[in-house]
Amino acid sequence: MSKIDAKILIVDDDQDVLLAARLFLKQHFSIVHTEKNPENIPAIMKNESYDLILLDMNFSRDATSGKEGFHWLNKIIEIDPLAVVIFITGYGDIELAVQGIKEGATNFILKPWDNKKLLATITANLKVRHNKEEIEDLKSKQKVLIANQDQAYGNLIGQSPAMQKVMATVEKVAKTEANVLILGENGTGKELIARAIHKASSRHNEVFISVDLGAISETLFESELFGFKKGAFTDAKEDRAGRFEAANKGTVFLDEIGNLSFNLQSKLLSVLQNRKVVRLGTNREIPIDVRLICATNMPLYQMVNENKFRQDLLYRINTVEILLPPLRERLEDIQQLVEHFLVIYCKKYKMPLKRINPTTIRRLEKHSWPGNIRELQHAVERAVILSESNILQPQDFFLSQIEDGGQSDESDDITNLEEREKLLIRRVIDKHGGNISKAAKELGLTRASLYRRIEKHGL
Repeated sequence: MSKIDAKILIVDDDQDVLLAARLFLKQHFSIVHTEKNPENIPAIMKNESYDLILLDMNFSRDATSGKEGFHWLNKIIEIDPLAVVIFITGYGDIELAVQGIKEGATNFILKPWDNKKLLATITANLKVRHNKEEIEDLKSKQKVLIANQDQAYGNLIGQSPAMQKVMATVEKVAKTEANVLILGENGTGKELIARAIHKASSRHNEVFISVDLGAISETLFESELFGFKKGAFTDAKEDRAGRFEAANKGTVFLDEIGNLSFNLQSKLLSVLQNRKVVRLGTNREIPIDVRLICATNMPLYQMVNENKFRQDLLYRINTVEILLPPLRERLEDIQQLVEHFLVIYCKKYKMPLKRINPTTIRRLEKHSWPGNIRELQHAVERAVILSESNILQPQDFFLSQIEDGGQSDESDDITNLEEREKLLIRRVIDKHGGNISKAAKELGLTRASLYRRIEKHGL
């Protein structure tokens, strides 16, 4: 019979008990250590990590109260919070044993014990140690993920008065539990603001769940947000928690909330009012404790007047509103944002840190930036990849509609074939947001051919 891979420590002042337990248990477990003097426990545990400890409840100093056992139980847990301790008592005092479990013991066994029962008790409680380690591992991984997530999104950037106002509001609202509604055009960084609020809140060590409501179909809304029971519908092969359950104790961010139909708005409102969800296929209400942050680029107040958005839902989600300015209204932040993205993408593509000259900054400040910060970010990434120089020039950025003294290189009277080709390439690249593969496919070129033409025209 193969032995269970586990390390057991037995602590008892009776040498006969130690000998009997060791002779029996070493037949079933890979390592079994014994110790007669409990004073040696700290030194032993400093050098060894045990999967399970059998601990006598009463030693020579006080043979009936269990005080010594409780003292050493607390010491063991102090040294190893995940320790699994089984009390050994020869008195059958159930109340004392129950108190021991309340103090942190996992189980107890009476002596003289039955070997089969002892083996079964130890084997069952080894799983407790495994479960504790799994939970701690998950917590540890969650903290790492949260830290990485925060690092990926970084700090808010902007010295313009508009952004300073936003930052001040974020700082104030983050300390509360108020529901927040973030309004702004696409690409202005609404999720970044939501994460900044979460990071500065009392829930920062808990999970942040982002939900793009615009990407969830009406048929999947309830199962995605509220969860479902196995068999609730055809593809429900297992029980699954919804996004609200997953975000319990943390923050849930509902992006594109303006895209919800009137029917789904009612279902969401019910959950927000009652703070309970019901998984599809069940009737059981599950309490939820979440911080709610919503965002949209749609005119919710106008939609309320047009009966396209519920007024009571709007009042529920907009305790505090944050209006994010478009990039064209915070042009003084462009240089700081560009320098931020240069650090990110030069590191990503393993290049020396590139810089940008003042002439290029001035040209970027003339652009209308319809795609806001997201467009700027993609423009910087493309420039980092394609530029041969360590100092980025205006021609390194593929931008449309740049005002240049009222002149446009897209006028209809262009007759030169080279200029027409240059204009076509620029338009197609802009159309696909700088995606060279998609642009090349539409133009009927290979990626290599398109790159040659880009270099040829200085795009």
